[in-house]
Amino acid sequence: MTALHRAVLAIVGYVAALAAANWATSHYGFIPVGFGQMATAGTVAAGGALMLRNVVQDQLGRYAVVVAVLFGSLLSALTSVPAVALASGCAVLISELADTAVYTPLRKRGWVRAVIPATLLGALLDTVVFLDLAGLPVWPQVPGQLVGKAWAVAVPIAAVITVRAVRRQRLARET
Repeated sequence: MTALHRAVLAIVGYVAALAAANWATSHYGFIPVGFGQMATAGTVAAGGALMLRNVVQDQLGRYAVVVAVLFGSLLSALTSVPAVALASGCAVLISELADTAVYTPLRKRGWVRAVIPATLLGALLDTVVFLDLAGLPVWPQVPGQLVGKAWAVAVPIAAVITVRAVRRQRLARET
C-alpha cells in the first residue's frame, strides 16, 4: 500500500467516523458500553475518530486534520440532528487541538507513547464539551463515555503493539 493510499484511507476513515458518531447518537441516543455504564451511541465511533486523527496527522499533517474536521462536521450537519452536529463540531475542534498539542511533541518518542496521553486528553475534552453543548447531562455520563471511547482506543493500540511484536520476532529469526 502506498503512502497516498494510506493517507486517503486515514482521512476517509476519520471523516466517516465523525459522521457515524453523530448519526448514531442522533438515531439511537444512549447505549450500554459495559461495566454498567451508558454512553451516546456514537461514542465508540468518536473514540475511533480520536485514534484516526493521529493517523491523519502522521500521513498528511496537522492542517489536514482541521480540514477533515470541517468535512466531518459538514457531513454530520447533513445526516444528524442539528444540535448534535453543532455540539460535535465544536467538541471535536477543541479536543483535536488539545490532542495535537500533546501528540505532536511526544510523537518523536514513539506512536504508542504519544497516542495514549493525547487520546485520553482528547476523549475527556470531547466528552465534556459535546455533552454540554448538546444539552445532555455531563457529569453523570462522563464515565460511560470514557468507557466507550476506551474500547475504541484500546483495541487498535493492542493491535499495533501485537503486529509490531510479531514483526520484531520475524526479523530476529531472520538474522
